[in-house]
Amino acid sequence: MLEIVPYETQYQSAFKSINEQWIKTYFEMEESDYKALDNPQAYILNTGGHIFIALLDNIAVGSCALIKMDHDSYDYELAKMAVSPSAQGKKIGFLLGKTALDKAKELGAQKIYLESNTKLKPAIALYRKLGFQEITGYSSPYQRCDIQMECIL
Repeated sequence: MLEIVPYETQYQSAFKSINEQWIKTYFEMEESDYKALDNPQAYILNTGGHIFIALLDNIAVGSCALIKMDHDSYDYELAKMAVSPSAQGKKIGFLLGKTALDKAKELGAQKIYLESNTKLKPAIALYRKLGFQEITGYSSPYQRCDIQMECIL
């Protein structure tokens, strides 16, 4: 059974390992990754963000975060979305993204930002399906980022 649940500290190691595995498959871990993954409580949750964990038969197989942004145009960044290879193809990424966007709407957010890389074709297709459109003009702390997108809620 698939369930999307709010982050609890018991999921910290799964949150880190699922994201680390995904990032290392395509890229290299960067300083900003370690900040968010080593201490999600301080970096994401304590600053007004939210993390969602996908549980498949009570095993953490995916994650997605809403990171509160201090920005004129954007309320949150959709980030740290990853699904374990063994659980891919089950629409878990879409459900995580939808859960995060629904939470953002509930909190009164109007625009959500995300960063990605165009070589991740399935991820870009997923973001478009969730309502994100490509934008330009923002700098990223990530070397791997070559596309920015926004979703107007």
